[in-house]
Amino acid sequence: MRRRVAKKHLILPDPRFDSVLVTSFVNNLMLDGKKSVAFDIFYKAMDKVEERSEENGLEVFQRALENVTPAVEVRSRRVGGATFQIPQPIRDSRKQSLAMKWLIGFARKRNEKSMADRLAAEVLAAAKEEGATFKKKEDTHRMAEANKAFSHFRF
Repeated sequence: MRRRVAKKHLILPDPRFDSVLVTSFVNNLMLDGKKSVAFDIFYKAMDKVEERSEENGLEVFQRALENVTPAVEVRSRRVGGATFQIPQPIRDSRKQSLAMKWLIGFARKRNEKSMADRLAAEVLAAAKEEGATFKKKEDTHRMAEANKAFSHFRF
């Protein structure tokens, strides 16, 4: 058991949109501590989103994140020698974290030329409730629904 709850780090809002959500997304996007490069990628992606959708890039990004945020997840639990997938609700911070990580992960796997193009395409797809990230959320919910019978094993 843990002795105490881990402290939450204070995240400063980003310079362009003045949003803490954007900064935490960029922190997940960042590789090898290169935060300025990550901000550059994100801002270029938001400019491309604005070009393609003719809406505010930040609003499209927020809608995309909302669309791919899971409500439940399955966790493995051993009961009497058998392993069950038990559906559990997710706390808010983990919901947001999973949505961001899925969005970035599936953007990296896309075939566009630059990371900004990939991220923009994935954000637009997620905002329209399509694409790999949205499918991942749907699959997670479907798996939780299929294993609802084992929810009484929850601890």
